[in-house]
Order: sequence, then C-alpha cells, then structure tokens
Amino acid sequence: MYLGTDERIQYLIPGMSLSIDRMVAHVEFLVMVTDRHVTLLACSRWRRHRPKQIWERLPRATELGPVRIHPSLGPVLTVSGLELEIDEEYVPAVRAANLEIGGDALPEDPYPGG
Repeated sequence: MYLGTDERIQYLIPGMSLSIDRMVAHVEFLVMVTDRHVTLLACSRWRRHRPKQIWERLPRATELGPVRIHPSLGPVLTVSGLELEIDEEYVPAVRAANLEIGGDALPEDPYPGG
C-alpha cells in the first residue's frame, strides 16, 4: 500500500508537525525515503508510529530540509512546507538521504542486512 513493487526503504524518519496550513496541529508523521520516492505518512492519533494515510508523495530527488535547530524544540526538519520536530539522532539520516541525491553518493554497502 505504501511501497511500489520492488521499492526499498532507505530511511524512515519520525517527526511531529508543529503546524499544518498555519494552524497549530500536532500530528505524528513518518518521512519514508525509498529508492524512488520521499513519502510523508500521517500517523494515527492513538498509535503514533502507525501510518494512517499518505500525506504526500514526492520524487526521490526532493531534498529534505533544511534542518534548523529551534531554541526549545531541538531539530526541526522542513519537507514540502511541513515543519516536523525530529529527534537529534535522525539528523544524520536526513543528511545521508540528501547526500545520496547529490551525485556524490556513497558506494553500495558491502555488508547489507547485517
């Protein structure tokens, strides 16, 4: 339902929206980066990390960010106009996802699945 045929998840970044359409709205999201798309998945209110619907699907060439550091919230990621509060541990995943679309991609992992 969320993945195409033979599509592989590369990164999955959880975050909480700060606002939607300029209204305060705290909705949990997953930013799913695959080899073909960047998909924003809105999650259920009762199960924070269980996707409920596709919010938006973007081409893989979409750059994530910028990531800015909010004085009281910590890292805030902007994706397609949506601002998401993310944990610090996911900032390297955002940077790696952006690096891969740049043409300076890293070599294939020699030990996949380990």
